[in-house]
Amino acid sequence: MSDFISGFISVVGRPNVGKSTLINHLTGEKIAIVTNKPQTTRNTITAIITDENSQIVLMDTPGIHSPKSKLGQYMVKSAESAFQEIDVILFLTEPNKKIPAVDISIIEKLSGLKSPVFLVINKIDTIPKEELLSIIDQYRLLMDFKEIVPVSALHAKNTDELLKTIKKYLKPGPKYFPEDMVTDQPERQIAAEIIREKALLRLGDEIPHGIAVEITSMSQRKDRSLIDMEATIYCEKDSHKGMVIGKQGAKLKEIGSMARADIEGLLGTSVNLQLWVKVKKDWRDSDFWLKNFGYRE
Repeated sequence: MSDFISGFISVVGRPNVGKSTLINHLTGEKIAIVTNKPQTTRNTITAIITDENSQIVLMDTPGIHSPKSKLGQYMVKSAESAFQEIDVILFLTEPNKKIPAVDISIIEKLSGLKSPVFLVINKIDTIPKEELLSIIDQYRLLMDFKEIVPVSALHAKNTDELLKTIKKYLKPGPKYFPEDMVTDQPERQIAAEIIREKALLRLGDEIPHGIAVEITSMSQRKDRSLIDMEATIYCEKDSHKGMVIGKQGAKLKEIGSMARADIEGLLGTSVNLQLWVKVKKDWRDSDFWLKNFGYRE
């Protein structure tokens, strides 16, 4: 067992650079929800990759941005706390001709840390190779990264190389989690996040940040392999409630059937999913509701 290596890896970056897509690809499981909307990830999510010789514990963090609500402040604090006492930090970005100001601000925070920081440029399939080299040079001027690994999480390019490079920096250590475990998130929490993902995908830009999902009941039928699940989608305005439900309930039905398919895959059994929609005005600025929806320090 002394040859076994393990460690905690934090994945940080601004919203929408592909942190959740990368985590899901590396684990081979749907652990983090993925949409093209900024700030989709709200909590730090732990994903575990175990093989014969190593255990890599990846922490997918919310995108770092300028917060406009208590929920936003919580998300940034959650991401920044994942910098501390970590074995490797993956700073994930995408190919921009000019480095965004938020990237510069994140790099300033990372510069003072003892942990090795990798520059991981995602979405390399979107630009020609010669452009990538000049982008890497720009980032190199800002910080002396321990490693630079270009990848495409969506198309599985160079992701094996990323895992190999991470392993070089791990030390002998224990198995922190059982080898068949891929996340420490409870099934209820993942199910709630899947429903939120489908709502984000099906709704316009105005609503998504004001949505939270709570699984209110989940029980196994005694007579058959079926789970009854009830969930409530909360939104901040009465007008949003109508949009979530849709004409004659069509939008809610659509969200429900998309979510049910993924939840059945997660639980490995049939699911009877019932969705409800309620209004909780300004919940994103309420300490009580933030804690109630699982956004705790």
